[in-house]
Amino acid sequence: MRLLILGGSGFVGRAVADEAVRRGWDVTVFNRGLRDAPAGVTTVTGDRLGDLSALAGGSWDAVVDTWSAQGEAVRRTAELLSGRAGHYAYVSSRSVYSGEQHEKAEDAPLVDEGDEGYAGDKLRGELGAAVFDGPVLLARAGLILGPHEDVGRLPWWLNRLARGGPTLAPGPRELTLQYIDARDLATFLLDTSARRVAGPFDLVSRPGHTTMGELLEVAAEVTGGRAELRWTDPETIVAAGIEPWTQLPIWLPPGELHDFLHDGDVGKAYGEGLVCRPVRETVEDTWAWLRGLPGDVPQRADRPQVGLDPQAEAKVLGD
Repeated sequence: MRLLILGGSGFVGRAVADEAVRRGWDVTVFNRGLRDAPAGVTTVTGDRLGDLSALAGGSWDAVVDTWSAQGEAVRRTAELLSGRAGHYAYVSSRSVYSGEQHEKAEDAPLVDEGDEGYAGDKLRGELGAAVFDGPVLLARAGLILGPHEDVGRLPWWLNRLARGGPTLAPGPRELTLQYIDARDLATFLLDTSARRVAGPFDLVSRPGHTTMGELLEVAAEVTGGRAELRWTDPETIVAAGIEPWTQLPIWLPPGELHDFLHDGDVGKAYGEGLVCRPVRETVEDTWAWLRGLPGDVPQRADRPQVGLDPQAEAKVLGD
């Protein structure tokens, strides 16, 4: 298989590139060349919002597009590659849903096309991908974790737990989580690209794949067992002015938003072959990657830094 990855040096794109190289595919990555590319790929440089001349020639069996900003960039490449690629997979997001009637899964209502911000950008990216003249797969991923994460959610928790001591653990402990390891997302993208599968797919683990308790307890164990998890009820956390999802990454208190993000129907994706590895494997591999970094954890410039200030944490814990 000849694969073109639009991106390929960050988080999800790197996972796709690594898996494709492992399979023996002929992999080309197109990006601005600002980060080192994975081993075993051919790199061509350009700008999604500017110079695409490096893509003017050549043909590929499949394209994986990880773009997450202006949708116009997706339309440009989908149009340019029409007739020269067999399949186009765009990594979208479950954020494209309006939040209404989530039980309808992939048929649920979407946000307005003019919506500002990330959700609107992803929807406009989907509409841009639709101009491709072959089969288009829309990979509507949820929370993505795993090695090379550049948003900082699981890395923040791992570093915090490694520091040890009394640790604010947002409850309830049995709160369920849905997410996908970037490597499992990559496997699904490549498998479906090879079969030229089309259509939208919600891509996260099954509801209840893990819990907040299991995630943090495994992470505390993996990072040395120095953290004392103090489970705290959501009302206390919210009353303290602590922001779910950002100051306490991954966590959302029970309620409508939690149910939307962590109780979704993923039967379509599992029916197409999605497999999600155990949470322990994701945690252990991410920690191993973090410990091997020569410097700071990579951070995407278009995402805010996450994490809780130690003083705010100590105040809630009464320490």
